[in-house]
Amino acid sequence: MACSGGGGHGQPSSAVLSPVTPGSLSTSRTRAHSICMVSDFFYPNMGGVESHIYQLSQCLIERGHKVIIVTHAYGNRKGIRYLTNGLKVYYLPLKVMYNQSTATTLFHSLPLLRYIFVRERVTIIHSHSSFSAMAHDALFHAKTMGLQTVFTDHSLFGFADVSSVLTNKLLTVSLCDTNHIICVSYTSKENTVLRAALNPEIVSVIPNAVDPTDFTPDPFRRHDSVITIVVVSRLVYRKGTDLLSGIIPELCQKYPDLNFIIGGEGPKRIILEEVRERYQLHDRVRLLGALEHKDVRNVLVQGHIFLNTSLTEAFCMAIVEAASCGLQVVSTRVGGIPEVLPEDLIILCEPSVKSLCKGLEKAILQQKSGALPAPENIHNIVKTFYTWRNVAERTEKVYERVAGEAVLPMDKRLDRLISHCGPVTGYIFAFLAVLDYLLLVFLRWMTPDSIIDVAMDATGPSGAWTHQNPDTTQRVENDEVLDTPR
Repeated sequence: MACSGGGGHGQPSSAVLSPVTPGSLSTSRTRAHSICMVSDFFYPNMGGVESHIYQLSQCLIERGHKVIIVTHAYGNRKGIRYLTNGLKVYYLPLKVMYNQSTATTLFHSLPLLRYIFVRERVTIIHSHSSFSAMAHDALFHAKTMGLQTVFTDHSLFGFADVSSVLTNKLLTVSLCDTNHIICVSYTSKENTVLRAALNPEIVSVIPNAVDPTDFTPDPFRRHDSVITIVVVSRLVYRKGTDLLSGIIPELCQKYPDLNFIIGGEGPKRIILEEVRERYQLHDRVRLLGALEHKDVRNVLVQGHIFLNTSLTEAFCMAIVEAASCGLQVVSTRVGGIPEVLPEDLIILCEPSVKSLCKGLEKAILQQKSGALPAPENIHNIVKTFYTWRNVAERTEKVYERVAGEAVLPMDKRLDRLISHCGPVTGYIFAFLAVLDYLLLVFLRWMTPDSIIDVAMDATGPSGAWTHQNPDTTQRVENDEVLDTPR
């Protein structure tokens, strides 16, 4: 499990990420919290946000906190499921609108979320991802219910296009009420502070992490007679797939002993297929399609060099996973990527075909001359940089801080919305906040908090989920109620 590693307090020499916001966070935990992680993105969907939520939840459970996860239903995966260590997941029957994000009318999710928050005796709501409508809904409803809130932003946004303008305005409304915000890099923090007009003192930098036991090198899996470049990414514009389509034919023509392995799926895959067909590179460019997270390591260890062509990234977990597998990383110099790995483990390039080809040629020459460190040495360095134990400890300090903050009464909350969000948007969302409060009063009249059953806490290695009769255990396993993500 992710939490079985070391303390993880070491950081890359060229990219030191300091602890959470200076001076204001307690260094010792004095209480256990009941935390609800909310996002549209979770297992069985796979990605950086999903992995972050799962691994962080497991480490917080290990540290004595109660953690539940709320997301939307994925196909037949509905209702309540239990994952490793009794981690409870609520898969809510909400309609998905676009890209695994739910449609929102703001109010339709309140009855379900309110029931869960009361039933689980939640004290802190921790929402993830600016793209998640459910995460924004949960923040809004939580403040109406008087709960403390934390938000983790995993993405970078622009300021010019229509989509970014609308998202940034929504973020301004959501985060003006939020107690604390977490970003995964300093570049991400600057971006979020500017987008949502936030006070930098309530924004902390806590990086992502990688489980080093899941990403270990295996030099025997790769063929040293050829040089293999690995790409594992969603094949979309933001990930620089168009750049990749220009790099492949140029380098393959120049280096006959060069192969590409590309894992991932997306609308830009057809461009790579066209390049492979046009230049007759079927035996040198392998397109693996969508990968499950458990298969990523088996793909990475087949390569010598990992290529990341992203046009924007807040942190980029993929390059940390690749480096942990012992690969030399070549990446675009965008977003928070320069903060992630030290200079001797990554070659940074401008987001252009010419610059990336130059960086890859440098890595190829180093590989041929034997100048690159051994994969095991790279792994031993990287595994001390980012661990989930360290992320959980630092997140716990954020929880300790927000738990001691006073909850704003409704009149002051309305004043903040109006003053912070502008004369038009502010009044609109102040009106929505009043309607949200009236709906909450109605729901409490229909189903008082006092008659909602308190849920049993099954979390932890000695939790209730481990105390079952043999016949019950067999029945539960047969019904596939207990699931463990791979």
